[in-house]
Amino acid sequence: MTPSFLLRLTAALLMTAPMARAADPQAGRAEAVACSACHGRDGIAMTPDAPNLAGQPESYLVEQLMAYRSGARTHEQMSLIARGLDDAQIADIAAYFAAIEVTATVPDALK
Repeated sequence: MTPSFLLRLTAALLMTAPMARAADPQAGRAEAVACSACHGRDGIAMTPDAPNLAGQPESYLVEQLMAYRSGARTHEQMSLIARGLDDAQIADIAAYFAAIEVTATVPDALK
């Protein structure tokens, strides 16, 4: 088995396994303060090289944070930040950003 297959299998099992507790978006909001420098206070990126987190699927955010924490995915800042998060904090942060509604509007000139 390849490492990427094992990572995908682990992520799939984690997403289908019952959680010990429900994720708490309010707690995630407090935890996400560390994310705001790059990803913005409400998940809209402050820098061009940081992705928007607002409205992303919760399972995707959990998977990415766990990949940074495990070292399967690397980024200078994200790897350091994620290493300090436990499973509950990751779930809470993901729940917070996933709960933010993002809308897009086509300008009248383009309709």
